[in-house]
Amino acid sequence: MLGPMFYAPDTSLALQETIEDLARQQVECLVVDGGDGTVGKVLSVLYASSYPNHRLPKIAVLPSGNTNLIAADVGFGLRGVEALQRLQELARTQQLQCEVKERQPLVLSWPGQDRAAELGFFGGLGAFTRAIEIAHQPAILKNYAHDAAVLATFALTARQLLTPRLRQGWLNGTPLGVGLEGNAAEMHDCFLFLCTGLQCLPHGIWPFWKPEGEADRGISYLDVAARPERLTKAIWNLVRGRAPAWIQNSSSYHSGSSERIRLRTEQSFVLDGEVLDTGPDHCLDITAGPVVSFLQA
Repeated sequence: MLGPMFYAPDTSLALQETIEDLARQQVECLVVDGGDGTVGKVLSVLYASSYPNHRLPKIAVLPSGNTNLIAADVGFGLRGVEALQRLQELARTQQLQCEVKERQPLVLSWPGQDRAAELGFFGGLGAFTRAIEIAHQPAILKNYAHDAAVLATFALTARQLLTPRLRQGWLNGTPLGVGLEGNAAEMHDCFLFLCTGLQCLPHGIWPFWKPEGEADRGISYLDVAARPERLTKAIWNLVRGRAPAWIQNSSSYHSGSSERIRLRTEQSFVLDGEVLDTGPDHCLDITAGPVVSFLQA
């Protein structure tokens, strides 16, 4: 059913060779079956490939990985054989371009470093990096399936936050400099930093907001200062997609939209579940990438 245009590269080099082969054939639609990490790897190779950045192929995301935040926003809407049959029908009737969602992925780069850019859609550090490091512990990876692993990670994180000795380490945060739109990075102690190129997350969670009338510049971000006020109440609101006035007016919580963000920190940054160091200069640029069209069923 898949025919000669089916590829299953199992190494980074094989993926690069596959994408270059598709670029030579001027393939205009790619179907990616996998989770957030797989989608991010494909986009990263596409970004550096012979495909011109302003003419990237359309993408149909079929969710089948450990995490599927991307598919929750821009997924094709079907999976498996049903999805392939629908895609073939759309291609046969020349309707592949009828319904798409456009998004700009996050492009991570290391200023002054000879290092390939990484693309993805959801990233962060601070408490987020700490939680991901817990999730990546062998005791969890080896003994729990995905949903159970999420619960185990949540339980271990909650236990640390409730243990006085460990709680302060979390709440004291990590030194972080944040510079928006090319401005110098301002250092502060950060409890949590998140950013995304998506426009919705599963279960109605949306911890971002921007001032009324502010334009969408591609990247939504949340910066929570160390020792934030009324943290439990803030979490209760933000996980339900609410940002009441007291949060927006608090000096502990800052959110908005930006086209470019420069981070200065020694802590690793997590992009779609992958832990990335910030290099010898401890500096990372996050920019809104080229517009990608995601096919809808």
